[in-house]
Amino acid sequence: MGSVGTIPCRAGFARWPRLIAGACLLIAGAGITASSANAQQSCQALWVERNSYFKDAGYCFKTRRAIGYFGNRGCSYDDEGDVPLSANVRARIAEIKALERRFGCD
Repeated sequence: MGSVGTIPCRAGFARWPRLIAGACLLIAGAGITASSANAQQSCQALWVERNSYFKDAGYCFKTRRAIGYFGNRGCSYDDEGDVPLSANVRARIAEIKALERRFGCD
């Protein structure tokens, strides 16, 4: 993983061609709201990063959005809690979820 500012940025997004350009340019500053097109792109980038960890580890997605974006080929785990993720990855997912809440992402 690389980083932009203080926000880790997952490398290897080239596998997901629908990812918006500049996905790693996440809003990280205090007081920035998610009201612009850039914020929507950041929400998308956060969603893709968070779900990429689950896809790479074999999670079977439930939502149309995730299945449409990632698919379920090769999935093995129906419960998020069963997906074998490291403590560092789980910590990053928690950070992403907090940012998504802060920015009012879907």
